[in-house]
Amino acid sequence: MDVPGVPRRASLEVLRAEASDELSTVVFERLRAGEDPWAFMEQIPSVDELVVLMLRAELIQADGGRIPNRDVNYRMLRQIAVAYPGLAPTIWSMVAERSERQSA
Repeated sequence: MDVPGVPRRASLEVLRAEASDELSTVVFERLRAGEDPWAFMEQIPSVDELVVLMLRAELIQADGGRIPNRDVNYRMLRQIAVAYPGLAPTIWSMVAERSERQSA
């Protein structure tokens, strides 16, 4: 299913594989630099979170690089959730977490 505004670049499985490779590289480089994994692993996004962030970055780039306001960001995330239903739980978890941080 095509959703306007969301580039359909690959299947969710392919996007997850790309994100997993990227995360593996990040972890390897940090370990190689001598960092303690107990200190940084909680800071690293999950595979699905990274996929969402990559898709969001593509939408921002397609919009001329303008950083979205809160409403536009929410619409972007909804578009991603519609285009990739398997990411919906992750997206709504990320939205809830951000809302909690902003209200604290």
